[in-house]
Amino acid sequence: MLIGYARTSTVEQESGLEAQRRDLAAIGVEKLFNEQTSSIGARPQLDVALDYLRDGDVLVVTKIDRLARSVADLCRITAAIERKGASLRILDMKLDTATPTGRLMLNVIGSVAQFEREIMLERQREGIAKAKGEGKYKGRAPTARAKSAEIVRLAAAGATREAIAAQLGVGVASVYRALAAARR
Repeated sequence: MLIGYARTSTVEQESGLEAQRRDLAAIGVEKLFNEQTSSIGARPQLDVALDYLRDGDVLVVTKIDRLARSVADLCRITAAIERKGASLRILDMKLDTATPTGRLMLNVIGSVAQFEREIMLERQREGIAKAKGEGKYKGRAPTARAKSAEIVRLAAAGATREAIAAQLGVGVASVYRALAAARR
């Protein structure tokens, strides 16, 4: 049985998730698990998909980055798939771990992908350090702390925490933190 897994990092990436669903359906995936969550957070639908696998099944993803966040994570996932007697297929690479060559290529490609990510993060850190040195880097824009006075004013006027968050474009938890800080 072909079992699909699709993931995007945020709910704003609906078109990306839909494209994955379309591609997986086009190759005949019979059961599809999908979610919109960061790869660094919990991925409950991936866990359900891995649990659902049976001997002879194939877990299908469109791209390797939709499945794993690192080589270690990829190894953990592929080990879980192999324990079930199943295999992994990655569409954009035309890679299938049902073959020895496919397993080898998966490890090589996973290592290269992790290397690229680490190089990108290193360059990003270097760029930030350079910009800070030149006085051009200001950090991210102020968030709820910059709006503390407005949060307190709206709360005093009787607005609910949820209404304040929606009006100011901050999280509800940030509203609670700002109000707690104002009480101190």
